[in-house]
Amino acid sequence: KMGLWKRTLTSPGVFLLQMGWGDLGAFGEPSKETPNLDQMAAEGMLFLDFYTANPLCSPSRAALLTGRLPVRNGFYTTNGHARNAYTPQDIVGGIPDSELLLPELLKKAGYVNKIIGKWHLGHRPQFHPLKHGFDEWFGSPNCHFGPYDNRERPNIPIYRDWEMIGRYYEDFKIDLKTGEANLTQLYLQEALDFISKQQASQQPFFLYWAIDATHAPVYASKQFLGTSQRGLYGDAVREIDDSVGKILHHLQQLGISENTFVFFTSDNGAALISAPRQGGSNGPFLCGKQTTFEGGMREPAIAWWPGHIPAGGVSHQLGNVMDLFSTSLSLAGLQPPSDRQIDGIDLLPVLLQGKLIDRPIFYYRGNELMAVRAGLYKAHYWTWSNSWEEHSKGIDFCPGQSVSGVTTHTQEEHTYLPLLFHLGRDPGEKFPLSFASEEYQRAMESISGLVQQHKATLVPGQPQLNVCDQAVMNWSPPGCEKLGKCLKAPESDPKKCSWPH
Repeated sequence: KMGLWKRTLTSPGVFLLQMGWGDLGAFGEPSKETPNLDQMAAEGMLFLDFYTANPLCSPSRAALLTGRLPVRNGFYTTNGHARNAYTPQDIVGGIPDSELLLPELLKKAGYVNKIIGKWHLGHRPQFHPLKHGFDEWFGSPNCHFGPYDNRERPNIPIYRDWEMIGRYYEDFKIDLKTGEANLTQLYLQEALDFISKQQASQQPFFLYWAIDATHAPVYASKQFLGTSQRGLYGDAVREIDDSVGKILHHLQQLGISENTFVFFTSDNGAALISAPRQGGSNGPFLCGKQTTFEGGMREPAIAWWPGHIPAGGVSHQLGNVMDLFSTSLSLAGLQPPSDRQIDGIDLLPVLLQGKLIDRPIFYYRGNELMAVRAGLYKAHYWTWSNSWEEHSKGIDFCPGQSVSGVTTHTQEEHTYLPLLFHLGRDPGEKFPLSFASEEYQRAMESISGLVQQHKATLVPGQPQLNVCDQAVMNWSPPGCEKLGKCLKAPESDPKKCSWPH
């Protein structure tokens, strides 16, 4: 994901799909195939302890844009305990009108806001991004799954602003055999054109560049296919890296780089279930996407703002995608809403002065607080990778990794005696501290207080990811009439969504 903010600050922003902590050269990836992102880190600040708000895409994106945990903003399910949930085509829910999104608030400071790529906060008309603060949109409400037959399940639309302009696999080709698609190039050109237009009009802007090339089925354009040592996934990463380099260079050429804050991160860890051909690397961390182990929620993160953020900085600040909400408002001279709990913090003191702010990280999976990090300690209140039933079908979120009593295939509760790890000595979460040790007692005393305080003030939002209905799928999105692409919807038959993970 990349985000750009201009102070009269221009702002771009990047948000990638499930790129892992270990996928960038700056984070130690040995093939060194991300020179532009590595240069971005050399010119800015690298965050080694940056997290997403959920190990799955939709809730993470909702958290970034609202500054609130998914359990507060409604992006969770109560259909099953500790189940991940997102916004597939047949979901009935989406981002509630009661939530205030970052672009809605930035409008108060005169910003023009654009989303490029995947929205994923609901696809029904009331959830359209242009109804939630964005002025422009080029992209899709869902990921590029398919192709579908347009009878049982419609292919997913691509939008320009209010109306669809085609569908994946029909008008926007993705070759599943070769992995070829030019979507990243389309998204890049959209970003460059938007930045140029806003600069020409001297308009402050927020660009949310939410591309999805590293999500299975992974794709890259022809000139990048076969160029990586890491296969098709590496090809996609190389094209993303090249695109980020072009965006940063464009800002410099326009003379607005010192007026533009750029942040690059991911919405969840690499999907190891797609590995090795279509999955990334989570470095030294345990498991991947779908889990609340470090591999599922610790993300690559780089901040860039020439002339303001000192070059070559490395921070151990505990950060979260929700902090981008509060930091962005601060950059625009705005205050966060005072009528609701905001979970993000303002990172400007960290970015500009190298300070460290004491704060916990809460790891949620669906409706359950699974773990908490404070300082270098992480306490697991619940452990679970996925069920034995799913695992027996070959669905493995921790391939090649098994830690007895930790990577469990039944939901194990540790509420009264949490499993505690020291992530400085043991980033892979392999060696729980002894319950009898003084270190355990001391750390848990502090963490227990944070958990009690958090739960005492938690007011869960109305769950948005409980009900599915085939009738609400993308049969006839706005604009389909002009293209002759409207499809007949089945009769409405709402049911509880099934969330196995």
